[in-house]
Amino acid sequence: MINYINSTLKILFFNLMFLLLFIFIIEIFFGYWFDKNNFGPYMREHRMKNQKIEYSDATEKKKFYYRRNYYGFRGKDIEPKDMEAIIIGGSVIDERHKPEEYTITGFLNQNLKDNNVDLVITNAGIEAMSSSGIIHGFNNWFFKLKDFSPKFILFYIGNNDLSLGPNDTIEKIIKRHKKGKGSQANGHILNPDNLEVFFDNLKTRSILYDTARIFKFKYLPRKNFVKFDGKVDQNYLEANIKFKSYKVASEEYSEKFIKRKYNKRIKNYLDRIDLLYKLSKQLGSTPIFITTIQSKGHLDNIFALNTSLIKHCSAKKYKCINLAKKLNGKTEYWYDGVHSSKKGSEKIAKIIYEDFYKILNNVN
Repeated sequence: MINYINSTLKILFFNLMFLLLFIFIIEIFFGYWFDKNNFGPYMREHRMKNQKIEYSDATEKKKFYYRRNYYGFRGKDIEPKDMEAIIIGGSVIDERHKPEEYTITGFLNQNLKDNNVDLVITNAGIEAMSSSGIIHGFNNWFFKLKDFSPKFILFYIGNNDLSLGPNDTIEKIIKRHKKGKGSQANGHILNPDNLEVFFDNLKTRSILYDTARIFKFKYLPRKNFVKFDGKVDQNYLEANIKFKSYKVASEEYSEKFIKRKYNKRIKNYLDRIDLLYKLSKQLGSTPIFITTIQSKGHLDNIFALNTSLIKHCSAKKYKCINLAKKLNGKTEYWYDGVHSSKKGSEKIAKIIYEDFYKILNNVN
């Protein structure tokens, strides 16, 4: 009996060793362990997501899948080389709780289609992403994509940059990126937990794990519903927020006041804009910067960033769209004061499209 047990254990042991050796060989020859363009620990939170969501507003209820593809973009599977244009920003562009066709990106694409413009914009929005996070994204996302060279990159930025410190120079934020810190404004491109970073790196480089994840992503979406109420939030309505127009803000804030109060913040913001321009050109893309606004309108801090950006674009010959100035804000354009409602996304997309169409004609 003892000999039989020993013999069985030996067989199991050798079979286990053979299996481990087989896995090791497969991983070494087919894995991504030595691939410099592998995402490694980066973008783990934003790739191969397929979450079922129930969206409802005052007029309808709709079920859809919030989907981020293999390469981290929202929507259908598409190779990086086939992306003609992307739009990037924070949650106001990601809009994960709305069907794609109700997002700013979706309405933009519909406008392009309705006007027979042969161009599709891909959604690269990530929650909480600021210009700092986008810089992080270039270095650890875009530059790792094979043959990725969209004609246009639309930057929908400004509001999330207010979460950065006024003294956040490029040097400081890049140091934080390398340490995995500052993830709130960086869109959680790198997990701030060192242990999770270690395991994220192993999982992303393993061919077996990657294959299993691809299978799950394609054929086993998350079954549990996430329910989202797209109606204008009652608390937001009761707050009775008044939109400060560009005209009122221009009369209230002098250039001298803006420079004195926000001088360092503006300088560092524009330095990041210059870097984003440079990084876009490295991809062979034309960058387009879009000013943003929320339900309170042109408060002094966002007014300072937006007006400084427009002047900077004019001086540097950058392509900019002054959405914030052109949008006549109404309560129903936002469902919580920050994120646009279906109606708001449609209006914002229309304004962006009008200027984007002009840019397309000038470039072509």
